[in-house]
Amino acid sequence: MKTDLLKEVVIIHKRSLSDKTDKPLSSLDKYLEKSNMVNMVRRGAYAWEPYLNGMSAERSVVTIDGMRIYAACTDKMDPVTSYVDIMNLAKVNVHSGQSGSAGGSAIAGSIDLVRNKGVFGKKEMSGMLFTGFETNSRQQVIGGALTYSQPKVFTNLDFTYRHAGNYKAGGGGEVLYSQYSKYNVSAIAGYKVNEHSQLEASLIYDRAVNVGYPALTMDVGLARGVIASLAYIRHGWETKVYYNTIKHVMDDTKRPVVAIRMDMPGWSKTAGFYSSLKGSFKKHDWKANISGHYNKSLAEMTMYSNTPGEKDMFMLTWPGVLTYYGDVYGEDRYTLAKNWHVLVNGGVGVQDNVVDDHLGLESLKIFYPGMERSKVRVLKRLSTALNFTQAHVQYTLGVAYGERAPSVSEGYGYYLFNSFDRYDYIGNPEMKQEKSVSVNGAVFLHASKFSAKLSGSYFHLMDYIIGRPRPGLSVMTIGAAGVKIYEQLGYANIFNVGAEADYQFAGHFTWSNRVGYRRGSGEGVKNLPLIQPFTYSSGLAFGWKAFAADVNCNGAAAQDKYNAAFGEQALPGYAVLNLSASYKFSFGKQGLMVKTGAENLLDKKYTTFADWNRVPRMGRNVFVNLIWRY
Repeated sequence: MKTDLLKEVVIIHKRSLSDKTDKPLSSLDKYLEKSNMVNMVRRGAYAWEPYLNGMSAERSVVTIDGMRIYAACTDKMDPVTSYVDIMNLAKVNVHSGQSGSAGGSAIAGSIDLVRNKGVFGKKEMSGMLFTGFETNSRQQVIGGALTYSQPKVFTNLDFTYRHAGNYKAGGGGEVLYSQYSKYNVSAIAGYKVNEHSQLEASLIYDRAVNVGYPALTMDVGLARGVIASLAYIRHGWETKVYYNTIKHVMDDTKRPVVAIRMDMPGWSKTAGFYSSLKGSFKKHDWKANISGHYNKSLAEMTMYSNTPGEKDMFMLTWPGVLTYYGDVYGEDRYTLAKNWHVLVNGGVGVQDNVVDDHLGLESLKIFYPGMERSKVRVLKRLSTALNFTQAHVQYTLGVAYGERAPSVSEGYGYYLFNSFDRYDYIGNPEMKQEKSVSVNGAVFLHASKFSAKLSGSYFHLMDYIIGRPRPGLSVMTIGAAGVKIYEQLGYANIFNVGAEADYQFAGHFTWSNRVGYRRGSGEGVKNLPLIQPFTYSSGLAFGWKAFAADVNCNGAAAQDKYNAAFGEQALPGYAVLNLSASYKFSFGKQGLMVKTGAENLLDKKYTTFADWNRVPRMGRNVFVNLIWRY
């Protein structure tokens, strides 16, 4: 039995959707929150930023079917996860630290969004139609999916449309600028060349418009992603080429009163490939991967003058940064004895950042007169883990080392306004790469009616990148408190621990529990920002034939370890109650699932550590989901 506790797999749904008591047509953001390793930082009702192991998105790699994608927003309003829909996906692979780091160099770990795709088989066609409604934000969800297969061809096609108005917090107060509309189309086609090989082509088109961000000073008029790939697969060898283009346009035209009108568009284009080969030899199960990609990230800002005769102000906030990245990666799983095996993996990446725009380069040279147009870095990573597996117990203990380069914003950002601490940020191209040594472990117990898991990790980061105030610099944003330059602390430490337990009883009941806690500090910084306090969840589920129901309570202890310099403040604890029930109607080979429920049943007004500028969460929300399978 092969077990790797360093990898967490979050099952989203099969083509027939999940039959769990969770809301089937929920957003991907809410599903990702169910992982003990992931927090979702929320700036509105849409496009939450995944924090892996308590670390921001710059410290992890997020891929879609192994493809690298760079967001196009300087304010993190469009994480990679926002360019898919939950209906596109079969599962999400969450890797902690350096385990499974085939996607490239990172510190916190990696998240790979794995899409639904068909299989070759007998000639048949199936599909689904779905719709949903939520009372709080008047959200409507509508869409469908179609799957076709035959011995030499398969196709998958799905479409989802979501539209929501402003939501109401607990107690009924409207949260302005929290609306959004999203369209998503996903298609995959496979062709069997012969008994040993096949071709696969895929396309995602995702478009969000009129997206409000109540925690920020601007909204989004357009966030558009086009993601395409072509793959050749032969037994254990897969080679893929891909291309994606992202356009993201921030604007404030929906805000009635602003100090000065501005537009902030951004563009990101990425082309890449990977070739992965895996196999077995005696006691070895191995995998080798070579990959490379090119990206161009460009963002600009125009401030429109309110005074006749004065010129508008234009500047590049991302100065056309080119990223060239090549990577080799290998892993070997070696069986030491009947119940013991060791996993070793490592990789080396070479990254070259080039400032392509002359105006942008000259702007940065105001602060860094000696900077070069190009910066090459060699990024190394290595990890090993020892696993023990028996019938009812599994243990894992691992150590790892990893490095990452500064992100585009950290290295080359120019006057990026952070609405949380109200500082303008300027990048620093002269920083070293950030490094991490980590230790992780897990214990998993399972029996016929009971299972439990205890896991933890400790990261010691060297040359930790963080923004720090620089006196004497003039702000660019009206009302900004000052200017921060990205600098490096000598060290930072982040500790994570989580526990899960499930118990089945009386034949039809399951009691599920989860707790988690993180702690982060650094040199001269008592508390790192946006670190999760003690959180918990407990739920009781009932299932009998075609009927299922559950009640769940989740909450958190008071947030008393916060970073005031980042704009954080103490938060009280909270607890939220949720209910749901579903029934499946069968009509021969067709079926209808009806699911309804109430989230935040008691209409609690609360906010969490992960809510940007402490914007309150949604109040009572009743939902209905209908899913017809044929």
